[in-house]
Order: sequence, then C-alpha cells, then structure tokens
Amino acid sequence: MDRFDAMSLFVRVVDSGSFSAVARTLGVGQPAISKQIAALEAHLGAQLLQRTSRSLTLTEAGHDFYESAVRVVSDVEAAESRIGRGRVAPSGLVRANVTPVFGRLHIVPRLREFFARYPGVSVELVVTDHLVNLVEEGIDVGIHNGELSDSSLIARKIAQTPIVTVATPAYLAAHGEPATPAELEGHGCVIYAPQGTPSPWWFAGRFDRITHQPKGAFRTNDAEQIRAAVLADMGLSHTPGWLFASEIASGAVREVLKDYARPKLSISAVRPGGRFLASKVRVFIDFLAEIFAEEPSLKL
Repeated sequence: MDRFDAMSLFVRVVDSGSFSAVARTLGVGQPAISKQIAALEAHLGAQLLQRTSRSLTLTEAGHDFYESAVRVVSDVEAAESRIGRGRVAPSGLVRANVTPVFGRLHIVPRLREFFARYPGVSVELVVTDHLVNLVEEGIDVGIHNGELSDSSLIARKIAQTPIVTVATPAYLAAHGEPATPAELEGHGCVIYAPQGTPSPWWFAGRFDRITHQPKGAFRTNDAEQIRAAVLADMGLSHTPGWLFASEIASGAVREVLKDYARPKLSISAVRPGGRFLASKVRVFIDFLAEIFAEEPSLKL
C-alpha cells in the first residue's frame, strides 16, 4: 500500500461522502476503493469511517486523521506546483460542470490550447443547465454565472459579462427600436422560462431598478433556442452578453437600451470548501481566467 495514495483516496472519500462517487471519478470499481481504505485502517490500527447502507461518517479517529491528511496532501500538491513543469507536471482528469451553450461557445474551442500546454491533463465537461452538487457528483470545479447561494463553496471570480437586450436589424426595422424599457410593451420578446416561469427583465433606472415582465409567443428554458429564435427575427431577448458576443461584434444582432444597462454578471469558478486544490484543477481555472480575459464579453 502506498500510504500517500491511500491518504489522498481517504480525503476524496470524505469530501465526496461516497465510495461510489470516488470510484466513478477514478474509473475503478467500488470494491477497489473499499479495499484501499480498509488497508489504510489496518495500517493505522483504527477505524476511520462508519459505514451503513445509507451513510458514511467519520469516527473520532477519522476526524483526527482527516485534518492531518488534508494538510499533508495539500502541502504535497503545493510543493509539486512550485517545482513546475521541469520536475512534476500537472496530470489527471479534471471534471468541470458547465452550462451547455457557455461550454460550447467559450470553453471547448480553446481546449486544444490547454491540452498543448498541459499534455498530462484531460478534461471532462459535465453539462447541465444549473450548478450541480459538486461533492456528490465528483466534480472538481463548476463554472457558475451569477451569485452563489451555497456558502460552503469556494468561489474565484474569473470573468464578468454584461446583460444585454438584443434583436436582429431585420426585427428592429420591422417593429422599431425601443428607446426606454417602457416601450418594450409594444414588442414581442423571446422569453427565458426556467421551470416554466418566465424570468422578468430588469434594467438600471435613474433612481431604482426598472422591471419588465416580457410577453411573447415563444418561451424556452434553453439558451441555444433563445439564440436561434432571436436570429430568426422572432423578437427581442434579454441575456448575458456572452450568448451573442460574436453576433453583436459582426452586426448580426444589435444591442438596444444601452443607457439602462444593469450591473455586470459575475462568472466564477467554484469548488468544494475544505478540499485541497489539485494542481490539475488550479491550472485549468487559471487557463479559463486567461482566455476569458481576451474576450470583450467576458473580460473582468
């Protein structure tokens, strides 16, 4: 038994709360994980984990050992990072949670550069329309738009994006361009409706926010369909700027109501608290921050 590998595995199991989640992440069977932990317990002469069919909890000895193990593993990871590529290069699989369209537009096209820089690292994008439970799903990092409600997560702001109101020149030529949010009442809107409920649009007024409840013939909970509907001249939409960045730059869509722009939306790399930051995850987050800084719709 390699004691450091067993210690690292123990930290992973505790952080995820599941043998099976760690097994899925590493691509091995759950019995192999159980065997490693059992060997560690035998080596230490103490039970570290209480296992039942539904839960996994630390024993008193497990709590003590976990605190020490986290520090040791973190120190080794930090030392490897300081040594640099000449001695120890980052390696392994990074599992990242992203929303579908954001990943397709702003991450996947740049991954070739990341792999050229870090050939020992591979990336799995776990695509959902919301931030999943990172620990339960064995996710290393989530890319999250907006405020973070879970205080147990560690967040690093890596980008920001304006909220824009856009339509095609053809739509605006046919229906006119709204000069104020109040004039949206006369327009068809392409509506984002998570869980079937249309999201209100809001703008920065002179003294307070201005809220508009959009009306239109088409609503969806999918950002790709919002893009398609707007580009098909179906109406105005109120979205993160990154969704139409290339179309705004090319003139395929026009931004309206700029004088009422609301504060920019933060985009953060989030990860579970209390877990050491592996060098493979650190370099991936750093890479995203670097490439987003090159994009006007995402630059901090």
